[in-house]
Amino acid sequence: MVFFSNCKINLGLHVTGKRPDGYHDIETIFYPLPVYDVLELIPAEVTSLHLYGHPIPGTKEHNIVWKAYALLKQQFPDLPPVAFYLLKNIPVGAGLGAGSANGTTALKALDQFFGLQLTRQQLLHAALELGSDCPFFVINQPCYATGRGEALAPLPLDLKNYYGVIVNPGIHISTPWAFRQLTPASPAVSLKEAVLTPVTEWVGLVTNDFESVVFNEYPEIKQIKETLQQCGAAFTLMTGSGSTVFGLFEKEPQLPVFPEHYFVKTVLLTSSAPPLPHF
Repeated sequence: MVFFSNCKINLGLHVTGKRPDGYHDIETIFYPLPVYDVLELIPAEVTSLHLYGHPIPGTKEHNIVWKAYALLKQQFPDLPPVAFYLLKNIPVGAGLGAGSANGTTALKALDQFFGLQLTRQQLLHAALELGSDCPFFVINQPCYATGRGEALAPLPLDLKNYYGVIVNPGIHISTPWAFRQLTPASPAVSLKEAVLTPVTEWVGLVTNDFESVVFNEYPEIKQIKETLQQCGAAFTLMTGSGSTVFGLFEKEPQLPVFPEHYFVKTVLLTSSAPPLPHF
């Protein structure tokens, strides 16, 4: 069976506090993006993982798809072996949550493939064990996220008919480094309220705390944002801790030719990004 694993963008990101467990409290808006990796499952004698497309660092045991299988194997000891084939169309470490989506897609795929009949709450719980933002990809519709990103509240936010452009320059941003540069603070206006205003009013209201420190260290990323603004974007922002920048356009944009190693996608947005039909 073949499954499609979408990514997301952050419509704003505020770091609001430091937690006793060492993590940070945040507030952000997760918005699903119809750009997909592909995950195939095939019955096998021995469980294996085969990777294609954009490179993924680390051993297979550190891969989130492998961890998803291991997690369900603990709950279902008789879970049969399976061969995973993962095509990475979306670069890793780009602030798009594609790895988290892969892990959650693996959970949902194994559930359907083997008829485990997991409830939505069971899927959410399992996804949270894989990572803070993994539960979002169970819901897969616009959500206001707080805590570590795991406390999710669906929002009536619809960017349907906007064109979304994502540009990733292939620069790796260390998330721990990025957090160390910030002093947590409560925002003057919550993103939950800010994103319900017209998109044309988002500039200066929907913000990402990481932008200033990342732009200062990596001017090339700042230049991408300025380029999208010059192309007529109604709104543009860096997503996550970088290095991807996105732009929202009211009509299909005419983009310049970016360097060949950049990852660039233009998609027509919807209010959710349901996985494409699996087969």
